[in-house]
Amino acid sequence: MKARIKWVEGRTFVGSTESGHKIVFGTASGPDGTIPKPGPSPMELVLIGAGGCSSYDVVNILEKGREAVEDCVVEMDADRAETDPKVFTRIHMHFIVKGRALSEAKVKRAIDLSIEKYCSATAMLAKTATVTHDFKVIDTSA
Repeated sequence: MKARIKWVEGRTFVGSTESGHKIVFGTASGPDGTIPKPGPSPMELVLIGAGGCSSYDVVNILEKGREAVEDCVVEMDADRAETDPKVFTRIHMHFIVKGRALSEAKVKRAIDLSIEKYCSATAMLAKTATVTHDFKVIDTSA
C-alpha cells in the first residue's frame, strides 16, 4: 500500500492513494487560526478510518450470515492525550444497525468480531486507547 501527501499551502495538504483517490485535509492556519480548516484533520481521518474499517466488517459479516442488513452507522466519540504525541486514549463506538428482522445476537457477534479480530485500524488504536462499543438494532420490517 502506498500513499503520497503534498503540501498545498498554510496547513492544507492533499493525500493521494495508490488506488487513485485524493482527499484534502489539514488544520486551521494563519497566525491566529482564522483561516478555516480545508477538510478533516489527520487525526480525524484516523478515527474515520477505524470507523470505516469496522463498519465494513460488520456489514460484510452480517451479509455473509444472510441477515437483511439495510444500514450501518457508527457514531464515534474519542479522547486524546493532552501532551505530545496526542494519541487517542479512549474511543467509544456506537453502532446503529438497521434491517429486516435482524438477529441482535448476530449483530453483536459481527461487531465483536470486527473490534476483537478483523479491524486492523481498531487493533492499532487499541495499543494506546481503551476501545469500547455498544449497539442498537432498528427493525425496518414493520
